[in-house]
Amino acid sequence: MYSSTPATSNDRRTFWLMLLFAIVVIGAGIGLRDPWPSDEPRFTLVAKHMVESGDWLFPHRGSELYSDKPPMLMWLEAASYLVVRSWRVAFLLPSLLAALGSMLLIYDLGRRLWNRRVGMYAGMALLMCFQLVYQVKRAQIDPLVVFFITAANYGLLRHMLLGPNWRMYWFGCFCAGLGVITKGVGVIALLMLIPYAVAARWRWSGIPAMGPGAWWRWMLGLPAVLIAIALWLVPMLVTAYTRGEANPEYLAYVNDILFRQTAGRYAHAWHHVHSPVYYIPILLLSWLPLSLTYPGTWPRWWRALKAKDARILLPLGWIVLMLVFFSASPGKRDVYILPAVPMLALITAPYLDELLPTRWLRTLGLAFIGLLGAAMLLLGTYALAAHPKFAVTLATSRGFDEGENSLWWMCITIGALQLLLAAIFRLKRAVWAVVGGVAVLWLVWGFWASPLLNDSSSSAGLMRDVRSKLGPQDEIGLVDWTEQNLLMLERPGVDFGFKQPTRKQYSAGVQWQAQAPATRWLFAQDAALGDCVQRDKAIDLGHANRRQWWLFKADAVVPGCEPSKDDNLQVDPDNAEQ
Repeated sequence: MYSSTPATSNDRRTFWLMLLFAIVVIGAGIGLRDPWPSDEPRFTLVAKHMVESGDWLFPHRGSELYSDKPPMLMWLEAASYLVVRSWRVAFLLPSLLAALGSMLLIYDLGRRLWNRRVGMYAGMALLMCFQLVYQVKRAQIDPLVVFFITAANYGLLRHMLLGPNWRMYWFGCFCAGLGVITKGVGVIALLMLIPYAVAARWRWSGIPAMGPGAWWRWMLGLPAVLIAIALWLVPMLVTAYTRGEANPEYLAYVNDILFRQTAGRYAHAWHHVHSPVYYIPILLLSWLPLSLTYPGTWPRWWRALKAKDARILLPLGWIVLMLVFFSASPGKRDVYILPAVPMLALITAPYLDELLPTRWLRTLGLAFIGLLGAAMLLLGTYALAAHPKFAVTLATSRGFDEGENSLWWMCITIGALQLLLAAIFRLKRAVWAVVGGVAVLWLVWGFWASPLLNDSSSSAGLMRDVRSKLGPQDEIGLVDWTEQNLLMLERPGVDFGFKQPTRKQYSAGVQWQAQAPATRWLFAQDAALGDCVQRDKAIDLGHANRRQWWLFKADAVVPGCEPSKDDNLQVDPDNAEQ
């Protein structure tokens, strides 16, 4: 029903400029930093173990099985490393490719459903969402989930609005299954069937006839989902039950990842508990500056719905159903609804041609970039001039010497450039001020903050200091450690469990150390030691990652002493699971 005119040379040039812009903005900083907490070191550590051990089915965090998330992201990080041979690049490649893939899918949908100009607007609208770009510049699972859900929606919409195209439908269902083995929630893409059923029942415009006897083709969507899930689930279950006879940890892994971390997390969340209206501020603030278009798009969506335009009903209905789904669970996080952003960009794009010239939207856009620039400029200037408590605390927690001044100069630079863009483009060309201001934020952050904060955020500096204290024959054990410690150690290390109580880790570590006291060191944070280590005989490694760290040999250990139960590791904000 919908058609797209052949691309002109200007269309092709604009497309490649958009793609280049996306690569530069999202890719800025790749290769300049190591994985940062909370999630990046964990997933990279697991991927590193896969490469080194050859065991790709069962993720390991140190010596323990890691059952909190399916292994899809870790697989892709490990595969990326085998291609580029650099963890600094490899750990961020899946997020970059997922973001570009999502943008291209939305561009193509906009092109097919409306025209090439709408496709370009959709792609750029996606890049103008703060939360989405913030997430895709990090090595977390969510950008990958966004891609698979967007790919699923792409296949479903190609079939439901441009079909019948059963191959696209089955492709969409297969991608939903891949989303399931990425983070468990990929199946929410199939909620698109509900608004489609409404539109088909009431004969909305844009719904193609599927022909007689189509019911069995619809039913084949379920096997497509299950086949994708089985790619991981079947070999994992077979291997787990085979190994489980000798090692019950594998059976515990199966139970945890298939039940507790999916249905249990949704129905009986044990953290991140929020009210049913938690997502409203996310829709308004975290999705800036894209959310500035709401006053213009909402009435236009309503008119499209009254005109029975299925191109708006299906994506918009899916967004609403997804928000209801995640709002119903007591556990909520802002990233849970991130997959809605590509669909939001898609249904915003058709109206941008008439919205961008309006005075009210240009005023909002200019005010947004001006206020953001002023806030960054004032923050940096105040921190440099007054040395407020928050600046001193940040410098201490990050282990800065003089580096914090560079951080505030970075804020000043971002703010000054954004204000300069607002002054240059002014109200008439405010859209360029917004695009340029957003690009400045991410480019300066990527090329300035990444190397500046890397040593303290990644533990690279701390673990470099540890390595300098060890001889070629020395061994090291880690007590009460974080994933970035083991990842950045860059030499063999022994751990005594990650989820084990600190007291047990310490006792096991001391026993291990006593077997070869001349060459074995223990590395631990201060809270784990209690009164059981003589600090004057230990090496103070300083403050990093908001903790105090120590390195010691057996002569610093108080014989027969065990840390009290009160010293057990508490919930670690740097390692809170997604």
